[in-house]
Amino acid sequence: MSTKNLNIVILAAGKGTRMQSLMPKVLHRLAGKTLLQHVIDKAKQLIPNKVVVVYGYGGDAVPKALTHETITWVEQKEQLGTGHAVLQAVPHLDDDGKTLILLGDVPLLDQKSCLALLDKTDTLGLLTVNKQNPTGYGRIVRDAQNQILAIVEHRDATKEQRDITEVNTGIIAVSNTQLKAWLSKLSNKNAQAEYYLTDIVAMAVNDGLNVAAEITDDESSVEGVNSKEDLAGLERVYQTRNASALMQAGATLADPLRIDVRGELTVGKDVEIDVGCVFEGFVSLGDQVKIGPYCVIKDASIGKGTHIAAFTHIDQAKVAADCKLGPYARLRPGAEIADAAHIGNFVEVKNSQVGVGSKVNHLSYVGDATIGKNVNVGAGTITCNYDGVNKYRTVIEDNVFIGSDTQLVAPVVIGEGATIAAGSTITKNAPAGQLTFCRAKDQKSIASWKRPVKK
Repeated sequence: MSTKNLNIVILAAGKGTRMQSLMPKVLHRLAGKTLLQHVIDKAKQLIPNKVVVVYGYGGDAVPKALTHETITWVEQKEQLGTGHAVLQAVPHLDDDGKTLILLGDVPLLDQKSCLALLDKTDTLGLLTVNKQNPTGYGRIVRDAQNQILAIVEHRDATKEQRDITEVNTGIIAVSNTQLKAWLSKLSNKNAQAEYYLTDIVAMAVNDGLNVAAEITDDESSVEGVNSKEDLAGLERVYQTRNASALMQAGATLADPLRIDVRGELTVGKDVEIDVGCVFEGFVSLGDQVKIGPYCVIKDASIGKGTHIAAFTHIDQAKVAADCKLGPYARLRPGAEIADAAHIGNFVEVKNSQVGVGSKVNHLSYVGDATIGKNVNVGAGTITCNYDGVNKYRTVIEDNVFIGSDTQLVAPVVIGEGATIAAGSTITKNAPAGQLTFCRAKDQKSIASWKRPVKK
């Protein structure tokens, strides 16, 4: 269907008392992203003319948390009900358009249901769902011909009306012309002394207009978050669905209930992921990648055939094909690992390049360094890149062998084919093809030495 002249209003002004939090409810996170961001992302998929977010509790905390979004922000200074909230957005709505009203705490919204609702709606349409336990929800009251007559809030419902299982999800499509007229007539004479947006349904009926309905069978897609338990429940729904999609794409998951994707994860064929792994941001795994248990990988690309052992952490790094990482390895931002390289247990690499076939297998720190091809870095080696104020770079050329317990004090260059003897502290460039060692016999102190200052 077409979404021409579509406006979207997202209601995000509530406090969320049951969350027991100082933070506005819509800023709580599901799968690493705020509830409101989930809704905004779904809204934008519908290609509207504009998106208006009505915020309230927490003041500017909500818009400040999403400054990257090009949307219209409207403050509801007093929380006087959903009708009052939508009224704040009215000046920003197109006169000849249609508005889809969404809720900022319903993160798993289904795009197809929204499109189906918009397709059915001429003047007013409701997205509804049948719930086994409808307590607390507004009931959809229909006549003998199954036409919608009204939405009755739970507190205002009669005993017979409370037996109705079809409930309002709060997601409404409405003609802007009618919406503006109906909002001007709202009253707060009800159990909560609030201006209910749902009262416009009865107004439409009184005007002789048909109220359309789209009944979704995906209850989770219209489930709101009102407590930490609700949030945890929807988190697992999201992750289970994501796990299913990964397996359909070719991944083998040791346990689909024990994986967390907090961003976007793409997988090649025959990828294997063990239990307890967390993927954040944008992560891509090439064909035949194997991830051991309890790894955390963020904003990284992993090349074909690479094996990552347990408890490895990777953040903003690039790993090429057929590498071996971990266990307990850590790649920090700027790490680039070339084909067939090894980064072993308790090795940390930061802002460095490790060349093809090179190995840093044990208990080492490589920071601000460029390592060439077929280099062996012995256990306990450290590139001393920081003097307390400034950072410097270490260059290790191809085919170098670094002995264990070596300190390379940057800036320093280790020439091609050089060997550095174990236990050395290298402060000068080491010639290519030669053995270099440095072992002081005496310990000395320099009383007049001063730490360097920032240049």
